[in-house]
Amino acid sequence: MAALRAAPTLTPLLGTPPRVYDEPPLDPIYPYATLGRIEARPYGGLAPNGNDASALEQQVTLSVLSQFGGLEEAKAVVAALRGVLHDQPLPLTDHRLVNLRVVFVDVFRAAEWRLILGVVRLRAVTEPLV
Repeated sequence: MAALRAAPTLTPLLGTPPRVYDEPPLDPIYPYATLGRIEARPYGGLAPNGNDASALEQQVTLSVLSQFGGLEEAKAVVAALRGVLHDQPLPLTDHRLVNLRVVFVDVFRAAEWRLILGVVRLRAVTEPLV
């Protein structure tokens, strides 16, 4: 979240500071991005014996919400999020980021026709600092 809020490439799209929320406000300004589902599971294979149960593979979903009147705005925000996060060496506390990849993106109209949604799914592998 800190990396997204500090990214200068997001300010033309999401304002200053960028509207990136863990919990969006009740009356948000569009467009904005929000943290969604986070899944974590043990990830083996990092230790020489392949039994490093302390490493984690995490799937993180970011959602983009837009009311622009077309897909263009949401596509631009999704592309900017990808640029900020894909394969970047983000600093962590007490862990090392082994890799961070954007593995899926999608932009589509919600059931409420005026709302455009974007989805960015990340895969991160981390291990504790020893």
